[in-house]
Amino acid sequence: MTITTEWFDRVTEELQDHLNSICEEYDQVGHMNINRASKHPRIEFFVSTEEDERDYFCTILFDPYNEEFYVESFDVELHQPTRIILDDITDIVEAVHESFHEFLMDNSDRELVYVEDDADDEMTVEEIDVEWETPEVTAFLKDDEIEVTYQFGVDISNGDGVLRRVNRIWTDDEEIEDETTFTFKKDEASTIIAMIASHMDRLVGYDETLDI
Repeated sequence: MTITTEWFDRVTEELQDHLNSICEEYDQVGHMNINRASKHPRIEFFVSTEEDERDYFCTILFDPYNEEFYVESFDVELHQPTRIILDDITDIVEAVHESFHEFLMDNSDRELVYVEDDADDEMTVEEIDVEWETPEVTAFLKDDEIEVTYQFGVDISNGDGVLRRVNRIWTDDEEIEDETTFTFKKDEASTIIAMIASHMDRLVGYDETLDI
């Protein structure tokens, strides 16, 4: 199964503008934080208080295996956690917007920090602190057109393995670079390797899909 965060990246690029355009209050006080460090990357939404603290009101998670966004909820009838799947960016915006106004109603007596109209929207990306064990290793290269590299490292904060894939495409006008990162525990490494090795005969190479 191919693990990709392309859909996650596309949505995060557009999401802030969508939220700002439909809600003036969010435009004034809402911020979002992108966290790619976990297996399921997440987008966290918060407001800043006068005490310079963050109050989070919504978290959208992304399942890279199924390429779907979701929010976690609790089924009171079944007494167990459940997922609410968000099929597209409209569903995501509605979920965040609803959570935002519920938060405002529950915290109507608190002072929030308003952002000036000409200030940049706040969007931060949490970087993983990785100690790279290998250089970038080229897995595929076609002249000066396509290059795919991999790099392995260890997340210093928690000891997770980190596999970084960089796909570079050169055109006459520009270089396009797409980077994805996959993290895993030590216990998972042997399973991942075994699963790939046992199905290698089912895979196709670039030379079979590109006009080489």
